[in-house]
Amino acid sequence: MAREKQPEAAAEAEGTPERSYREQLDFLNPIAQPLASRKLTRKLYKCIRKASKHKQIRRGVKEVQKFINKGEKGITVLAGDTLPIDVYCHIPIMCEDRNLPYAYVPSKSDLGAAAGSKRPTC
Repeated sequence: MAREKQPEAAAEAEGTPERSYREQLDFLNPIAQPLASRKLTRKLYKCIRKASKHKQIRRGVKEVQKFINKGEKGITVLAGDTLPIDVYCHIPIMCEDRNLPYAYVPSKSDLGAAAGSKRPTC
């Protein structure tokens, strides 16, 4: 009996099935430029996983904005499917003013998972 419940629990823990890169592009905001390619998206997720292991990550709009204002250097990765757009539309402008690189990835749920969070993050 215990063996029968394990696959069901694993399916529930995963939640919704993963969408492909092409399917994720359907949910993008119009301001999501420059959008990372499929290959670059995978590399960014890998980099974010490494950074979260070393506690070198800033998660969430408020925290990212605070550290950009303080002058901290790094790469800003934004989720392209975040709604409403007003939540984070000022972040790219701040990055351009301070010469920080930034890119959009198509999914906030994948970004949150790469950052080690159970919740989606922008």
